Amino acid sequence: MYAILDIETTGGKFNEEGITEIAIYKFDGHTTVDQFISLVNPEKPIQEFVVKLTGINNKMLKNAPKFYEVAKRIIEITSDCILVAHNTTFDYRILSTEFDRLGYDFNRNTLCTVELSQKLILDQPSYSLGKLTKSLGIPITDRHRASGDALATVQLFKLLLEKDTNKSIIQSSIKYFDRRHQKQKLRSLIEEIPTVQGVFYIHDKEGRVVFIGKGKNIKSEVNNLFLKVTKRAVKIQERAQSISFDKTGNELFTRLKYAIELDALTPKFNFKKNPKFITQDFNNEDFIIIEKGREVEENAVILIEKNEVFGCGYTNLSNQESRIDILKTILTPIENKIQAKNIIKNYINKNKVQKIIRL
Repeated sequence: MYAILDIETTGGKFNEEGITEIAIYKFDGHTTVDQFISLVNPEKPIQEFVVKLTGINNKMLKNAPKFYEVAKRIIEITSDCILVAHNTTFDYRILSTEFDRLGYDFNRNTLCTVELSQKLILDQPSYSLGKLTKSLGIPITDRHRASGDALATVQLFKLLLEKDTNKSIIQSSIKYFDRRHQKQKLRSLIEEIPTVQGVFYIHDKEGRVVFIGKGKNIKSEVNNLFLKVTKRAVKIQERAQSISFDKTGNELFTRLKYAIELDALTPKFNFKKNPKFITQDFNNEDFIIIEKGREVEENAVILIEKNEVFGCGYTNLSNQESRIDILKTILTPIENKIQAKNIIKNYINKNKVQKIIRL
């Protein structure tokens, strides 16, 4: 679980700022499962430049709850969560300072979407939330308000999870939480998996991916794996401490993601295959494949350039063909282009693709 948040403050001297607004979205890696949004009476005046930036003034906060009145709700919604923010150092410092004033020791693990973006989305002119989301085509409303900025950070974090092909974000998160849940049983693991199409990852107690599976119904696939009594299946069951998953939305992306993740992660208990690739060219040199996404109004997109697979990903953009620059930034590049080309070529030959746009 992640608690994705944004905080607006009064401004002022370091560690003397007060919170004027807070928004927290509890995020399970796929959807928002809880949220808390509130103005906060900081019991001190707001700096004039902050009023101009946020639109929040002292009069608006006169009848807002004071921090101690919302503190319990903040503790509850962030419990067993990793805090995520765009520049987490600031938001976590402000939150910890407020709790210190109440005599409460507030401790959470954190992730920063600025640092993650710098690692996973290279060569951006700016990593500020406003400029970065604009370059990625992520809509942002109510800029410099807690809810608007936090919602944009949720969308950015979803993209970062998608681009994190080595699963470093999830693996580090699971390693932290598994110290609290060593006795997690296989039945509870199965119950946490939804009946969706996608790829799933079995993690050991260190958070390492030891097995990757896929299917149209991953809950059923996990259940079948945990019912098997083969030596390999039993070893996987003994090491299984947690399961993460990625929804794919369609069969082509399931095959692609599965192959890409096997190459990137080389799990201990997956069979190692050396498939023979047929290097046939596509019928067109430059085109976009559009398939069903994971959610309503979302597209799964593959970009082919000069007969090579550039990358794949998900987007809500319309008229993708006229926004190639943004599309290239959103898509995750594919390294093993021959393997990806072979998968896509075979799929197109045997299945009906939702839409192909020639460029």
